[in-house]
Amino acid sequence: MNAGDTGFMLTCAALVFFMTPGLAFFYGGLVRRKNVVNTMMAIVMIMGLAVVMWALFGFSLAFGGNHGGIIGDFRWFGLEGVGWGTGPYSDSIPNLVFCAFQMMFAIITPALITGSVVGRMKFKALFIFVAIWSIIVYYPLAHMVWGQGGFLAELGSVDFAGGDVVHISSGITALVLAIILGRRKGYERATYRIHNIPFVVLGATILWFGWFGFNAGSALKADGLAAHAFMTSAIASASALLSWMLLDIINDRKTTLVGASTGLVIGLVAITPGAGFVPIWSSFIIGALVSPICYYGVILIKKKLKIDDALDAFGCHGIGGIWGGIATGIFGKNSINPVAKWDGLVYGEWRLFAAQIEGILITIVIAVVGTLICVAIVRIFTPLRVTDREERIGLDISQHGENAYPSFNGMDQ
Repeated sequence: MNAGDTGFMLTCAALVFFMTPGLAFFYGGLVRRKNVVNTMMAIVMIMGLAVVMWALFGFSLAFGGNHGGIIGDFRWFGLEGVGWGTGPYSDSIPNLVFCAFQMMFAIITPALITGSVVGRMKFKALFIFVAIWSIIVYYPLAHMVWGQGGFLAELGSVDFAGGDVVHISSGITALVLAIILGRRKGYERATYRIHNIPFVVLGATILWFGWFGFNAGSALKADGLAAHAFMTSAIASASALLSWMLLDIINDRKTTLVGASTGLVIGLVAITPGAGFVPIWSSFIIGALVSPICYYGVILIKKKLKIDDALDAFGCHGIGGIWGGIATGIFGKNSINPVAKWDGLVYGEWRLFAAQIEGILITIVIAVVGTLICVAIVRIFTPLRVTDREERIGLDISQHGENAYPSFNGMDQ
């Protein structure tokens, strides 16, 4: 047991928790004025639901025991037996601290999904969906990647802080939900203006701040690997921010604050799986390349395929997470972190790269199939989509009876 590591990990857990309200501001600023309350409420709701589920049985299913490399069991139900002593995942922090840190990932992952469904998904349906999705998709994936005897870990696939578990799973789910729900009314005709750019910047910078706990904390101790993950995260995010600014100049001859904010977030997405595996020099490349990859990926999804991924949850987290997982297979180095069994493609070895591709494909299949199962179950209890009238007046009023700006009397955007 190490007091310094324990304090560091509790601080990192708090930082990761702070990311979720940051996401609420980021998403809330991007939507139309009449849907901002609903967008932020969806994330606030998950902050409550995910904590209760995690403490009751989520942590136990993800990290308690091992059944076929797929799932745990109920040995830690209600956190019984999760105490102040060390556990199987760290010899320097209490198992309860490890539980708290991982709980924050279980909160923000389903929250990322909500960006694809804003303005048209019933709040009741979303609540039920998140609860079932956590059980069917998130807990098994967390076990397969990070749990003892996890299936994907045994294949040699690595994920330092959530490329597969957090970003690809939520991004793919967001895409499937967007396709199932269909486009918002007037999608090809209406102009969906961003209603509050300062909210977007506030949310993005809170995410950046909290992400240092997200990635550095995944070292599970205050050591050199944590410092390494901290720096790769900072560099990749900054590089992506600058490359998105360059894309804005090339395409529109002007830099945009929303573009810069988006760039810094996807840079963090891209470095997350490899933050503690790739050399620092490669984080410049990973960050610089993710912006054009996601930028043109979003154009493909929205303009060519006509899929209404409202806030680009798949375009940013799905595509960015996939690139990050691939990049880990290209640049990962065993000498940085021996959890990676092999070096990456750039060093003349192919096995890590192959394992990364395999892990990504398996994650995609789990997310797609799991989402379809969740949707089928939700439809037993409630329709997925709001009525045309509810969508027209806005989900703030129709779902919550609240107005974010009650003194505003002008035309809605």
